[in-house]
Amino acid sequence: MEELIHQAAQGEVLHNDDTSMPVLALRRDASGDEDEAERTGVFTSGIVSTAQQQTIALFFTGRQHAGENLSDVLQRRSTELAPPLQMCDALSRNLPKLPQKLEVIVGHCLAHARRRFVEVTPNFPQPCQHVLEQLGKIYGNDALTREQGLTPDERLRFHQRQSGPVMDQLHAWLTAQFAEKKVEPNSGLGMAMRYLLKYWERLTLFLRQPGAPLDNNICERALKKAILHRKNSLFYKTEKGARVGDLFMSLIHTCKLCSANPFDYLTQLQRHGRELARNPSEWMPWNYRARLEESGASLDSG
Repeated sequence: MEELIHQAAQGEVLHNDDTSMPVLALRRDASGDEDEAERTGVFTSGIVSTAQQQTIALFFTGRQHAGENLSDVLQRRSTELAPPLQMCDALSRNLPKLPQKLEVIVGHCLAHARRRFVEVTPNFPQPCQHVLEQLGKIYGNDALTREQGLTPDERLRFHQRQSGPVMDQLHAWLTAQFAEKKVEPNSGLGMAMRYLLKYWERLTLFLRQPGAPLDNNICERALKKAILHRKNSLFYKTEKGARVGDLFMSLIHTCKLCSANPFDYLTQLQRHGRELARNPSEWMPWNYRARLEESGASLDSG
């Protein structure tokens, strides 16, 4: 798990978010520390780190928010690497507080902004349809970049050429709705539009940074694992139990993201415990099979 966290810290894009998660031992204690008593919530934070070689999912349960857990992960990042991209929604608790020597390039989730228009579509069908159609073009363009296997730089140029004009027109249209008083600012539609305009720069990071994703969906899908566990078991009893749950969820979901068999992976870790302890970096979900093949070849030659 420690090696997995270290590897995740070196990622190119880090997605993060959190969800509530009851831990009985962390229920508010009047006799507890004053600082801990100020925050009564308990959360499971999901962090998904992506790079060209692998995708890693991490889960952390406790009183810390997603931004604080991301900050702890980034403390392990090599200082020689360029600042990573961070993708999250606009909640302030998702942003890490980092020392000056560390920095991130923050982008916000376009799907989160889109969802706000979906929710008010029954009351404002025509303007919402216009916004959703424009955003649909952006997602269509992004799908084309995946189908064509474009590199991050090629993808950026494609979006600048194809998606940039669409977003410019959408921004002008949104601004005109308020300038011409066609929408009430405090209505559901007005609030959805204000959100889009307020975070426009971070919502359009994909037009300026190579490799910037459109949304945080990969992290939200990862958190569904924690939510499913919460529905099935209702809670953790202790902090130690939560750590064990986080460990197994991190290993198992990373296996799925890397197209590895989680059961086989966990079994091989048990069988090769000494080798794993000596060099954990060779026993990650994305490379353990190669290590097994090398071990088999050396045994055959012996």
